[in-house]
Amino acid sequence: MTDKIIALVDGSIYSASVCEHAAWLAARAEAPVELLHVLGRRESAENSDLSGSIRLGARTALLEELATLDEQRAKLVAHRGRAILEDARAIVERAGVSEITTRLRHGDIVETVAEVEADAAMILIGKRGEAADFAKGHLGSNLERIVRASHKPVVVAARAFRPIEKVLVAYDGGVSAMKAVDQIARNPVFAGLSVHVVTVGTATPEVKKGLEDARALLEAAGITAEIGVVSGQPDAALGKLVEEADFDMLVMGAYGHSRIRSLIIGSTTTAMIRSCKVPVVLMR
Repeated sequence: MTDKIIALVDGSIYSASVCEHAAWLAARAEAPVELLHVLGRRESAENSDLSGSIRLGARTALLEELATLDEQRAKLVAHRGRAILEDARAIVERAGVSEITTRLRHGDIVETVAEVEADAAMILIGKRGEAADFAKGHLGSNLERIVRASHKPVVVAARAFRPIEKVLVAYDGGVSAMKAVDQIARNPVFAGLSVHVVTVGTATPEVKKGLEDARALLEAAGITAEIGVVSGQPDAALGKLVEEADFDMLVMGAYGHSRIRSLIIGSTTTAMIRSCKVPVVLMR
């Protein structure tokens, strides 16, 4: 695989984990890593109206001062962004990756990801952003936007990295789910890992056949897979299984209308990814 691993770093407490996950993926896929930090547009001229209704001379002086402050502020923000990228590079290098590039961009993060994802194998993002310590009940504001817009698998990094050996695949038998299994079969990241394919629901003949088809596809690629059916609501059942069976990663299809796939973009997904303490891979 020659496509790169793109890791979005923002200086939050999740950034180190994003870098460590990126290094792990890069090592398994023999792929380069690109570290990307985006300076958003929201930090525009907040003080543009401070001159208000004051005399022209004073107003002109104030506008000049504000322009100088804005310029200084822009330089500081860019300097901080470069520092974040330097720290991220150091983490990835320590993990043994040698082929690393950094990119500092201005603009909207979703538009930026759309521009750079063409030659990406996977995109990594932290579960929460810079306000993580203050918003533990919420996912990062850009997470859902990126998942909706990206055409590549998105890896949502957990707060802490741990070696990944055991992978749970949420499978519903639909076309998108089979496509996700096919991507797993083709992706060297999953080679040699313990893969379990699970459907939430009832073990009907159709469900069993779908699981057998998934296992056959994986085994044809040299991946030994176990299959199973669990009952309950997908978010609760999968979350419980991840914790009790000590899985290291959860893989799910990103879109669809089934009970599992509809989790990914919807009210229950937020609860699912929020509560899951392992990285979640959202396959397109």
